[in-house]
Parts: sequence; structure tokens; C-alpha cells
Amino acid sequence: MLEKALTGSKRYWTWITFLLAFIVAGVLAYLHQFDYGLGVTGMSRDVSWGFYISQFTFLVGVAASAVMLVIPYYLHDYKKYGKIVILGEFLAIAAVTMCILFIFVDLGQPMRVMNVILHPTPNSILFWDATVLNGYLFINLIVGWTTLTADRKGTPPPQWVKPFIYLSIPWAVSIHTVTAFLYAGLPGRHFWLTAVMAARFLASAFASGPSLLILLCLIVRKVSKFDPGREAIQSLGKTVTYAMFANVFLLGLEFFTAFYSQIPGHMHAFQYLYAGIDGYSKLVPLMWTSTILAVFALIMLVNPNTRRKEGMLALACVSVFISLWIDKGFGLVVGGFVPNPFERITEYWPSLPESLVTLGIWSIGFLILTILYKIAIAVRERTASWPELH
Repeated sequence: MLEKALTGSKRYWTWITFLLAFIVAGVLAYLHQFDYGLGVTGMSRDVSWGFYISQFTFLVGVAASAVMLVIPYYLHDYKKYGKIVILGEFLAIAAVTMCILFIFVDLGQPMRVMNVILHPTPNSILFWDATVLNGYLFINLIVGWTTLTADRKGTPPPQWVKPFIYLSIPWAVSIHTVTAFLYAGLPGRHFWLTAVMAARFLASAFASGPSLLILLCLIVRKVSKFDPGREAIQSLGKTVTYAMFANVFLLGLEFFTAFYSQIPGHMHAFQYLYAGIDGYSKLVPLMWTSTILAVFALIMLVNPNTRRKEGMLALACVSVFISLWIDKGFGLVVGGFVPNPFERITEYWPSLPESLVTLGIWSIGFLILTILYKIAIAVRERTASWPELH
């Protein structure tokens, strides 16, 4: 089926070329970082996790969101998701690949990756994070490719793949839970030391991932003959609504705990992010942008009349995605380091090489996603008139 990715319109190849240009820029920036070291980034002694780890954290949630299609379709026989479940699984593959790449570039020396394999440490959360990420990538590759091959042949998926499908459900939850434990297990960082960190991660994942998937479905419908289905898109919109409400509620609990208790260590990170401290306010505009977009998205989503209009739904999903990317893909990580345990403030902003590497990895992810979607759409267009076989 890979040959289907080698044919396409001028628009398809223009998009591929566009992505390749950013990938080349990212590779060149990474070679500069490899030669000089992580000193080319905006990170410092006080802010040792930056843009790379924040993107990894956000994308783990995007990858985990595929479970919101797998559960209704495979466990509850919700046939409306039959057309798009493969799109969710392929999105998970692209997202996990980007997660692994962001960890890779954050390590500085790439040979350090081998330490996880050659010297496993089961008492380390990072070891388990690497394990569940690679396992989830492996599971989605098997399930996605096997079910798509069965679709192409017009046959039901083989029975041996079903255990992998069912395994992917708890595994999807585990990848984001373990990632949350990386933060919540650090007692020296008050901003992250909360029992609801994993719950916040999952709520944001089930809002951001389906939001992106809705946008991708609308794009697929526009550029191809494959229609993911209006009812499936609307159902995903409800998922985004409930998950976004849960995410905002859990964030509100964090604010209450910090400011009602008046514990300085808990309050200072929120103060820095949303109001600034002693003139240091580099992230304040970003965090208020995230807040405004979240409120706007909820107003749009909670009203069924606006949610049913696909143009308005798309606008709400863009708002959700950007809001959570700022909150989780920037503020959450940086907020844990500022102020530091000695109440000193060292601000962080990604450097140009750091930004180019990040853009290059995102481009790799979208290149993988484009190729996988091109194959899936070609198969789905051919089998559109066939009955569902899952």
C-alpha cells in the first residue's frame, strides 16, 4: 500500500515539499546544537526543561486521544466511528513519533538514548515512560496497518489483532498517566506536586487530540473524495466539550488550592504565569491568550446550535488546540521552574535554533501523518461503498 503515497496532485507534492523544507531547516539547527551543545537553547541551570519537553508533554496527550475512538467503536460497536478510527490510530503514530524525537533532541548527546536500553532502571519513571511510549507506537502500527490491510482486501480484521486493540485502551491511558507522574513525583516543584496532575493531563488530552482530529477530518473531506461522516465529527465535538470542561474545572481546583491555602510555593508559579512577579512577566500574554481562547471555545461548544455548524465547530477546535498547546505545551513546564526553589526568577524563552528544531520535528510528524492519511484515504475511497467489516 505504500505506493499510494507516491502518487498525488500538485497540491499534495507542494505540501510535501513545504514540510521537507522545514525538516531540512530543523536538521541543520539540530546539527548546530549537536556541535555546540544545549547552550544554544533558551534553557539554563534553573529552567532545565524547555520547549522540547513541553512539546513532548503536549503530544503525548494528542497520541493518547485515539482511545476516544477505539473505546466507542470496538467496545460499544458505535459504527459511526468506523470511517475515522483509522485516522485516530494514524494520528497517534505520528504524535508518538514526535514525542520520541523531542526526547531525543533534549538529551543533547543522542547516544544517551542507549542508556535506557543497556541500563534499564525499573525504579525510574523515565524508564517506564520510554517503555509505554514505544509500546504504544508498536501497538498502533500493528492495529492500524492490519485493519487497513483488511479493509483493502474487503475482509474482516484477523482475530489475532483484537487483543492488541483491547490492549491499546489501557495503554493509551498509561502513556499520559506515566508522563504526568514525571512531574507530580518531584516534591521540590510545588506547581507540579498535585494529585490531580494525571487527571488534568488526561482531560486536556481528550480535548486537544479530538479537536485536532476534527480539523483533520474536515480537511480530508475538503481535499479528497473521502467523507469521514458528519455524525462522527459531531460526536467527537461532544467529546471535546466534556473534556474541555473537565480540564478547566481541574485547573480551577489548582487555583483554589494554591490561593485559599496561601502557600507561597503553590501561589508563586500561578502569579508568575498570569500576573508576573517583580516585573518578570514574559509568559503573561501567552497565558491570558490561552485563557481567553478556552472561554471562547467553551461558549462555542456548549451551545448545540453553534457546535452543529461545522465552521463554528472548526473555529472552536482551533481555539481549544491553541489554548491547550499554550497551557500544557509551554506554561505547565516553564511554570514549574519559575520561581526556582530559592525564590529566584530566571525567565525562559526558546532560542531560534530551538524553535527551528521544534518546527522540524512537527514537520516530520505531519509528513508521517500525510503519508499515512494518503494511504488510508486511497483505501477508503476504494471501499467507500462496502459494508463495515470491523
